[in-house]
Amino acid sequence: MPTSSKKRTISEAAKKAFSLSRARVHAYKNRRPHRSFRLTRRRDYVRSLKLPGYIAFTHYVNRTLWQHRKIFLVLGIVYAVLTITLVGIGSQDTYETLTSTLNETSAEIFEGNVGQIGEAALLFLSIGTSGLTTSLTESQQIYAGLLGLLVWLTTVWLLRNLLAGHKVRTRDGLYSAGTPIISTFLVLLVMVVQLLPVALALIGYSAALSSGLLDGGVEAMLFWIAAILLVTLSLYWVTSTFFAMIIVTLPGMYPMRALRTAGDMMVGRRLRLLLRLLWMLAAVALTWALVLIPMILIDSGIKSLWTQIAGVPIIPLVIVLLSTWTLMWSSSYVYLLYRRVVDDDAKPA
Repeated sequence: MPTSSKKRTISEAAKKAFSLSRARVHAYKNRRPHRSFRLTRRRDYVRSLKLPGYIAFTHYVNRTLWQHRKIFLVLGIVYAVLTITLVGIGSQDTYETLTSTLNETSAEIFEGNVGQIGEAALLFLSIGTSGLTTSLTESQQIYAGLLGLLVWLTTVWLLRNLLAGHKVRTRDGLYSAGTPIISTFLVLLVMVVQLLPVALALIGYSAALSSGLLDGGVEAMLFWIAAILLVTLSLYWVTSTFFAMIIVTLPGMYPMRALRTAGDMMVGRRLRLLLRLLWMLAAVALTWALVLIPMILIDSGIKSLWTQIAGVPIIPLVIVLLSTWTLMWSSSYVYLLYRRVVDDDAKPA
C-alpha cells in the first residue's frame, strides 16, 4: 500500500474517532445539565419524582413480599441453610463470654428489669459492631460473597417476573437468576472502589483519635471537614451504583452501560433517592433492635430456668435469620424503588 494511502487511512480513522468522541460528549451534556464549577439553574435540575411517603413505601415493600410470602420464605430457608452449611454461624462461646462479661460489669450501672434491658441493649450493640463469628477463612468469605450476590439476583429476578404477572416458583429464580452474576460482580467492585473515601475517613479517624488530634482546636475542625467531604463523596457515588446493580440484571446489559444509565436516572433526584436509601438502612437497624433485644432477654430467661439448653445457639441462629431477611428485604426495597423511578420517566429540563 502506498505511503499516501496509509496516511489517508490513518487520518480518516483519527477523524472518525474524534467525531465519535465529540458525539459522546455532546450526548452526555444533553443528558446531564450540570456543569462542574458552574451554578446550575433551577430549571435544569428540577425533575419530578412521584413517590409515596417513607412509611407508606415501606408498607408497600412489606405488602409485596407478604403477597408472595411462600416464594420468599423458601428462598430464605435455602439461603439460611446454605449459609449455615458453607459459612457457619456465630460462636455460642463468644456470645456466652459477652453475656458473662456484661453481667459482671453492668451490676453497678443497671438495677432490676431496667438492668436486664440495659444488658440486652449492650449485647445488641456488641453483636452489631463486632458480630459473633470468628475470623472467616478465605473460602468462607468467598462462599458468603457468592451467596449474598445470588440472593440479591434471585430476589430481583423473582420480583421482576412476579410484578410482570408471570407465575414463577423459587426454583425458577434459583436456576435462572445467576446469568448476570459476572456483570453484577463488576458493578459491585465499582461500589467497593467508591467506598474508598469512607475507608480513608475511618483510617484517618483512628489515627487522629490515637494521636489526640480530636481533642479540639483548628486541627480537629479541619479533620472533621475533610472526613465529612470524603463520606459525602462516597454517598454521592454509591447512590447511583445501587440502582446500577438492578439495571445490570436486565438481559444484554453491560456494567458500564448500567452505570451510565443509573447516573442519568439520578439527575435532579440524587438527594431524594439517597434519603430513601438511608431510610432503608434505618429501618433495617430498627428491625434488628426490635427483634434481637427481646430475643436476648428471652434467651437469658429460658437458659436461666433450664440450664440443660445453655449450649443451644439460639442467638446465633436468630442472627442468621435476620441477616437472611435483611438481604432479601433490602434487595426488594431497592428494586421497587427503582421501579417507581422508571415509571416516572421525566427528563431533566
